[in-house]
Amino acid sequence: MKRTAVLAVAILAISLHSAASLAVSPVQAQESLAPFVPTPQAVVDRMLALAQVTSSDVVYDIGCGDGRIVITAAKKYGARGVGIDYDPVRIKESNDNARNAGVQDKVKFIQMDAMKADYSPATVVTLYLLTTSNLKLRPILTKQLKPGSRIVSHAFSMGDWEPLKTDTFTDENSFSRTIYLWKADGKVRP
Repeated sequence: MKRTAVLAVAILAISLHSAASLAVSPVQAQESLAPFVPTPQAVVDRMLALAQVTSSDVVYDIGCGDGRIVITAAKKYGARGVGIDYDPVRIKESNDNARNAGVQDKVKFIQMDAMKADYSPATVVTLYLLTTSNLKLRPILTKQLKPGSRIVSHAFSMGDWEPLKTDTFTDENSFSRTIYLWKADGKVRP
């Protein structure tokens, strides 16, 4: 009898341990729009230039990673910026980077699901996601953004929505890069 009880407790402990190891954190459970791959600084600079960012802009970066796009917009152009990422490690890194760059008063970073964010204050939205992710965001952005707001994407398109401008160049490492620019026009694009 003791042996059966000990065996039952051992099986229960193994089952609980296995279940705990399979548990997924809320961050992991969210659908990722793209893996974290830092946007090269040369691409950041070209994206912000293509969008013609000025000090009157509010730049939102979806999947902000280490915060470099909104930090550069604040530092180089005096723009305000908001970075959105679901990963708390990236948010902490972004805040640290903003402090180190001296622009923490111009930028903020929000840990949240990008599919649930309010983009209506943005005048520029930057993306380095996947085309499938851009297509998921397209109806949200085209519904929320005011006409004239700019959307800039590194490497990935918005499906059949033709960009206003496309900038293709070779970076310092001889990689071909493409940046797309769209302007919100008040039409919701599903």
